[in-house]
Amino acid sequence: MKINSCTKIVGEKIVLVPYKKIHVEKYHSWMQSPELLELTASEPLSLEQEYEMQNSWFEDDDKCTFIVLDKEVLKETEDEVESMIGDVNLYLNDPDNANGAEIEIMIADPSHRSKGKGKEALLLMLRYVFSSIVRDFLELFYNLWRTVLAKNKIVLDPALRLKSFRTPKTQQLVSEVGLNANNKSDGGPVPDSSRKID
Repeated sequence: MKINSCTKIVGEKIVLVPYKKIHVEKYHSWMQSPELLELTASEPLSLEQEYEMQNSWFEDDDKCTFIVLDKEVLKETEDEVESMIGDVNLYLNDPDNANGAEIEIMIADPSHRSKGKGKEALLLMLRYVFSSIVRDFLELFYNLWRTVLAKNKIVLDPALRLKSFRTPKTQQLVSEVGLNANNKSDGGPVPDSSRKID
């Protein structure tokens, strides 16, 4: 995901960095392990396919990947590849749930497991998602909403004309009309489809 392409997240025990080409060879060597392939439900890839995968993860807007580095090793060596211990991924394209996302964590190096580093990777990723990705989306939505309201003092709502909808209540405070989708009519008149927003 391009949104995290220049992001470095520093925790207590680990550091998260974007998955770049320099990480691919070590990542590929991890994924030769039958244990990791089974634990991650992955298929073995050639090195060339691994480079293609890294590039697609970088380009796709529905995936966010960080490589997990051991903070102490990074401090001692100043070498990201030597410091690599795993990865953490966010997938926004769950076909079973359009409103959901999936987070996966892999601590590939067994000597770094059961030390709280996977938990910290999860918490750092969640913090990043809610402070950056969700915030940016909400900011974009809010600005779009404000622009629409500023340009249109009167909002035309053709959905209110549909006979399969009725208006059970109107809330004046936010100029919001609640709609119920059913074929029953309460016998009342269909409301005017234009509403003034203060």
